[in-house]
Amino acid sequence: MSGFKDKGFTDRLSNAASAKKAVLDKFRARPAGDDPAVVERREARLAASQAREARLAERAATRLEDEARRATELAAAEAERIAREEREVIEKAEREVALEAERKAARDARYAARKARK
Repeated sequence: MSGFKDKGFTDRLSNAASAKKAVLDKFRARPAGDDPAVVERREARLAASQAREARLAERAATRLEDEARRATELAAAEAERIAREEREVIEKAEREVALEAERKAARDARYAARKARK
């Protein structure tokens, strides 16, 4: 059985240089910016990005429409509530006036009856 072989400094330097060369070769082998495959991928990413932005804009518009619709519904409900309260106040005031007129008529009738007895 052979023993452990310690790598020397030159071996480590050559390994590092070959690794750097491999990375550089891989970088150089990469397709250029005007390669049809690269252009196609770039256009696909751009189309996907534009579609995403359109969907987001549509969602925002829908959300704004919903909020506007809810606001108008709330305003209509509030106006209806205020009108109902005003009607109730007016009806109550009319009932009070009628009740006071009834009381006055009864009081006047008692007064007239008392005067008639004398």
